[in-house]
Amino acid sequence: MNEQKNVIRDARVLGTPKMLLLGLQHMIAMFGATILVPILVNGYFGSDTQVLSVQVTLFCAGVGTLFFHLCSKFQVPAFLGSSFAFLGGFATIANLDSGIFANMPDSEKLQYACGGIFVAGLLYLVLALVIKLVGVKRVMRFLPPVVTGPIIICIGLSLAPSAVTNASTNWLIAIVALAVIVIFNIWGKGMFKIIPILMGVVVSYAFALVLHLIGFTNPDGSAILNFTNVASASWIGLPPFQLPKFNLTSVLVMAPIAIASMMEHVGDMSAISATVGKNFIEDPGLHRTLIGDGIATSLSAMIGGPANTTYGENTGVLELSRVYDPKVVRLAAVYAIILGFIPKMAEIIGSMPASIIGGVSFILYGMISAIGVRNVVENHVDFTKSRNLIIAAVILVCGLGFSNGLTFTIGDTSITLTALAIAAIAGILLNAILPGNDYEFGTDPEADGSRGVDMRPHDLEN
Repeated sequence: MNEQKNVIRDARVLGTPKMLLLGLQHMIAMFGATILVPILVNGYFGSDTQVLSVQVTLFCAGVGTLFFHLCSKFQVPAFLGSSFAFLGGFATIANLDSGIFANMPDSEKLQYACGGIFVAGLLYLVLALVIKLVGVKRVMRFLPPVVTGPIIICIGLSLAPSAVTNASTNWLIAIVALAVIVIFNIWGKGMFKIIPILMGVVVSYAFALVLHLIGFTNPDGSAILNFTNVASASWIGLPPFQLPKFNLTSVLVMAPIAIASMMEHVGDMSAISATVGKNFIEDPGLHRTLIGDGIATSLSAMIGGPANTTYGENTGVLELSRVYDPKVVRLAAVYAIILGFIPKMAEIIGSMPASIIGGVSFILYGMISAIGVRNVVENHVDFTKSRNLIIAAVILVCGLGFSNGLTFTIGDTSITLTALAIAAIAGILLNAILPGNDYEFGTDPEADGSRGVDMRPHDLEN
């Protein structure tokens, strides 16, 4: 693959203060999406109080990330945040009103949802075992660049509507956040060049605060900043942990969604590998990263948290900052854990206007899709061949067209597959069925290396 220049693989050369700031940047990148999951889930239950706690969610994201790094031999710079793939499952369980779920309190329904998530996490271990037994080469033969490239593109583009929705709450603030990131990334010097996202958040938040203090509001009339929850929150408090409960209905709702999240995991690992320029599929191995993701998900469910998944937002931070040291991501995990015990600080960060998150997301989500485009180009995928064109076309339409996923019923249980899961399954099946497949995994290590799946034993950078 092309030699990567001006990248930093050991952040210690920057010094401790800069490492701490870089970790903060990763934490901010994941924060909006991570806390959005409990916000949405609580909306499904329609409860005035938090059913799925933001504190627990942050704690689980941090702990899950550290376990993932442990399982992946501390090599993969990935952050694990709340998975959106399971939102359909939460909505289904929230609406269950028959059998044991009749007149059941919302908090107890969440426990049964977590029981299903716990089982879903165990399914990761099953796939990891299959990969370990048959070998990653055989598994990756079903994931050529004509499949993984469009999937990675979909990962970024599928997040695009949320960026626009958040930014549209106040386009002025969103544009300021976006402009600051671009300015610092292009013209920044020294440390400021590698923390453009953090600078974008800080400067735009200060700008929003000034607008708020002089009496400006959002276009819809709402306050730009709302510190009500900040004032009422305590400084120190334990997250409201709770144990899961198990029932076949809730397991059948949640566990099959693991198919979707595991497909997304493979795509994310390919994206991170391609971004960093190291072969994480081979070393530490896809089976290890799956184990880490699965354990993180099951551990989260054991204490009342949502499923975890590798975060594309942080892959965008890697691409933008060019700092690929996993230690920086682990610092972000520690920050998330600490925030889980500081309700007031979590509320302060949670007061960040949605417009700022939207402005930042314009860059981060676009970076992910750009990585997918790069993978297709560098692997010389031939789109003059009808089979390749068909595979990519179906993946893109499925990944972007099924905005609400695909819901089907087994017995009395509704199961929802996300758009990315549908796209991945369709792409893999078409690649296996359609004639004319001339791709042989491992025969072109340079091309494979451009998407992070080079099977050579040495570091791709050498």
